[in-house]
Amino acid sequence: MGDDVRVIMNKKMEPLEKLELIDAIQRLGLEYHFKMEIEHSLKSLYESAAAAQHEYDDLYSAALRFRIFRQHHYYEIPQDVFRKFIDSETGNFRSVLANDVKGLLSLYEASFLGFKGEVVMDKALAFSTAHLKEKKKIISSPDLAVKVEHALDMPIHWRPNRLEARWFMEVYEEQPDMNPNLLKLAKLDYNIVQLIHREEFGRLVRWWTELGLGNMTFFRDNLVEHCLWTSLVIFDPKYSDLREMTTKVVAMITLIDDVYDLLGTLEELELLTHLINQWDITKIDELPLNMATCFVALYNITNEIGLWAMTRRGINIIPYMREAWSDQCKAYLEEAKWCQKHFMPTLKEYLSSAVRSVGVFLTLQCCFLITTDNLTEDALNYIVKIPSIVRCSSLLIRLNNDLVPTAVGLAEGDKLNSLECFMNETGASEEQARGHIKDLVHKTWKTLNKDVFNDSCQFSGPFVTACLNAARASHWIYRYGDGHGIRSQEAKEHLMSALVQPIPIEQLDHKFILGVK
Repeated sequence: MGDDVRVIMNKKMEPLEKLELIDAIQRLGLEYHFKMEIEHSLKSLYESAAAAQHEYDDLYSAALRFRIFRQHHYYEIPQDVFRKFIDSETGNFRSVLANDVKGLLSLYEASFLGFKGEVVMDKALAFSTAHLKEKKKIISSPDLAVKVEHALDMPIHWRPNRLEARWFMEVYEEQPDMNPNLLKLAKLDYNIVQLIHREEFGRLVRWWTELGLGNMTFFRDNLVEHCLWTSLVIFDPKYSDLREMTTKVVAMITLIDDVYDLLGTLEELELLTHLINQWDITKIDELPLNMATCFVALYNITNEIGLWAMTRRGINIIPYMREAWSDQCKAYLEEAKWCQKHFMPTLKEYLSSAVRSVGVFLTLQCCFLITTDNLTEDALNYIVKIPSIVRCSSLLIRLNNDLVPTAVGLAEGDKLNSLECFMNETGASEEQARGHIKDLVHKTWKTLNKDVFNDSCQFSGPFVTACLNAARASHWIYRYGDGHGIRSQEAKEHLMSALVQPIPIEQLDHKFILGVK
C-alpha cells in the first residue's frame, strides 16, 4: 500500500489536488513514511508557483498553500499572499468572504502559523474566527460542520498529530475523494505503532514496579499519563529508546516536583538541592529516608541514560544532565521559598522560574541527545543554555497548565500560577487574567513558529517535531484536566484510543472487496 501511495504522489495532478493529498497524508499521521515524496512535490509546486498564481486565487486554496508550505519551512511564502483578499479601503478582509465557509476554515487553520509582527495573519485569525462562530450552526454540509466545530475547539497546529490522526480517519473515510489505499495504510500504521507503544508501556510498568517508588503515597503515580505524553511528543516507532528514557525522566520530574511541593521542610529542600547540585550521593543519610530514596532513584536513572549515550552515541552526557537537574531543582527551591514565605512574585519573575521548573527541558534534552546526528560537546553546550525553541515549548506547557481551573490546580498541590501572579500584580479579575495568559499563549506560539519554520533553523527535524509536539500535547492534556489524575470522560476515551484500542479495519476490507467507497 505504501508503494501505491508513492505512485499516487508521483502522478501528475493539479496543484490544489496535490496539496490536498499532502494535507491528508499529514493529518492521517503518515508524513514520516513519505517525507522525500512530499518534499519533492512541494519543491516542484514551489518552482512552478510564480507562473501559476491564478491557481490560488480563491481563499481556500491560497490558505491551504500557505499552511502547507510554511509547515515545510518555505519561509519565502509571506503573509502578503492574502492581501488580495483585503479591502483596500477598510484594511480588513472583504466582507463577501464571510459566506465562504470552506475558505474561512482554511484561512483559520493557516492563521495559527503566523509570526510575530505579521499583522495580516492577526487579521486573518480575527476575521475567520468571528465568522466561523457565526456560521457554525447554519452550515448545510454535515462534513464541513464537523470540521468547523473541531477547528474552533482547537486548531490543527495545536493538536497532537497522533490524536488528530485517529479523529481524522473517521472524517476522511466519509469524504467523496477518499483514497482507500491511503486510509487503509493509515489504519494499519496506527495499529502497528500503537502495538509498539503498548510493548514499551509493558516494559515501563515492570521497571516502575521493580523500582518500588509506587509505594510512596505523597506523590502522583501517573505512569500511564507519562507514557501517553511521551508517545504524543514523538511517536515514530524507531525511537523506542527515546520514549522509554523520556518516560523515566518524566516520572522523576513528577517525583522530585512533589518532594519540593509536599514533602520537605525548607531546610531539607535546601540540603537536597545542594546535594543534587554537587551530585553527591555520599551524604544522603543527612536527608529523610523518602527524600534520600528519591535522590538515589534520580541518580541511578541519570547514570543509566548516561551509559546508554556512552555506548550508543560515544559521548558523556552525564555532566549536562546533572547541570539540567541542578537548574531545575534550584527553580523548585525558589518556588518552595515563595510558597513557604507567602511571597507573590511578579508574572515576569514567576515565568522566569517556571520555564525551568516545568521540567520540559530535561525531556527535550533526551530528544536532542537521541535524534541529533553528529552529536558534539559544542552542541550539548548550546542546548543546555535553553535556546528559544525549548524556552517557548516550556513556556506554553506552563501557561496551559496554569489555565486549568483553580480547583484542579489546588487539588494538584500547586501554590502559585501565572493567573494569581498577574492578578496580584495588576489588580485584574480572574477573567481578565485568563484573557492575558491566553494572549501570551498566542504570542509564544508566534515566536515558536518563527524558531521552527524559518529557513535558518539549525536543529534536526525530529527534535523540532518534539518541541512542537510537547507544546501541542500540553494543549490537549490541560484542555481536559490537570494532565495527571483528574480526567474527563473524553480524555479517558482519547487515552484508551491512543494506548490501548486498535482501529477496526474489517469494514474497510469489505469495501475493498466490493470495490466501492
